Amino acid sequence: MANDDLPFSPLTWLGGDRQLARRVGRPVRNFLRIEAAGGILLLLATIIALVWANSPWSDLYHEILETHIKLQFGDFLLLDEPIELWINDALMAIFFFVVGLEIKRELAVGYLRDPRAAALPAIAAIGGMVAPALIYIAFNPSSPGFDGWGIPMATDIAFALGVVSLLGNRVPSVMKVFLLTLAIVDDIGAIAVIAIFYTDKFSTGWFLVAVLSIGVVVVMRLVKIWWIPAYVLVGSFVWLAVFESGIHATIAGVILGLLAPALPLKREMTEDEEVVRLAMQGGASAVVVRRASFELKEQISVVERLENALHPYTSYLIIPIFALSNAGVELSSETINAAITAPITLGVTFGLVVGKIVGVSAATFLAVKLGIATLPRGATWTHVVGLSAMAGIGFTVSLFITGLAFGDAQLLTDEARIGILTASAIAAIIGTLILLRARQVIEVDVDDPIPTP
Repeated sequence: MANDDLPFSPLTWLGGDRQLARRVGRPVRNFLRIEAAGGILLLLATIIALVWANSPWSDLYHEILETHIKLQFGDFLLLDEPIELWINDALMAIFFFVVGLEIKRELAVGYLRDPRAAALPAIAAIGGMVAPALIYIAFNPSSPGFDGWGIPMATDIAFALGVVSLLGNRVPSVMKVFLLTLAIVDDIGAIAVIAIFYTDKFSTGWFLVAVLSIGVVVVMRLVKIWWIPAYVLVGSFVWLAVFESGIHATIAGVILGLLAPALPLKREMTEDEEVVRLAMQGGASAVVVRRASFELKEQISVVERLENALHPYTSYLIIPIFALSNAGVELSSETINAAITAPITLGVTFGLVVGKIVGVSAATFLAVKLGIATLPRGATWTHVVGLSAMAGIGFTVSLFITGLAFGDAQLLTDEARIGILTASAIAAIIGTLILLRARQVIEVDVDDPIPTP
């Protein structure tokens, strides 16, 4: 039995024999563990947003999003922002914190730690960012929508992997790793674009405060302060300083994620094993149990623990809430007719659908032909093209960049959102059809996915 498949302790409600736990609790928990669960909830939230925004209760939808929440700290600071902004700037900072954790793990102990192994998906990701941006710019060379060139660059990890997971062994595990790595490199690119190109204002004073706060986090790590509430407090101040500096606040989440330790503090039990033995024997004091708990816990890195703790909240709560608040486009006949010929909609749609297929496939082909890397064992060019199409499912980050690019320009925002929704659906269908044509393959070890020459 794998460690992740261990049943819950019978001391807990989920592990108990109550009828509600057996018939509801554990089935729900098993659903949330499948790869496609996050994508399914995201799709459900999107459908609810679209139906709500086009229902007789659409005014209520917008009223809720425009309701202000005020936080005041004496005379020092006043934050008075609508709910939509709190979702996009505060809740999404937690999502990007988890993204930062994933990037840190991949750089330290994962796929990106070996530049040669990461070369193929990294090059593919670059091609998958450049081509969509160029296609978008071709449709919007000098129009008011030019600022949206970053929208079709993104790939939605949850949606893309969710759809791919439904195809079973039509896609070998090694190519799922390829897609995951491509999406992570894509996230790095998106983060850089957000930080550099989508900053409207800049406050040097608050920026220096943010840098100083980040320095405090680094010092806390160096002196081995492990009390999580201390990091939550300082991290919150980092978010506030970045928010007030004019740089998008989600960048604070990424930075804090990258600062988290990716290696365990304790690799194996040595002289402290006696403490664990005493705790397991029963009757130990609270001090002994607490020490044993610490020793055992520190065999797992902070990055892995935080990812494990926060991933369910980001996948099953924060991202669906974000979709619910950002996907509510009013689809009147006038809006749809205007969007069909709008340069923004066309640029986003062709950028995500055509740009991703051409960019990812061409970059992968060039990397192989130039001898930089080879295709993973068991993978075919059909898999590459199919996954290139799947990379066109932009959704979450694309919607996020839309808000940064167009702000209060509702018409431009709606045109971009229609393009994102349309393109993501088309990309999923095309990718699925292509991958269904791929021959079933014999699985290979994903620890050696991309042999290099």
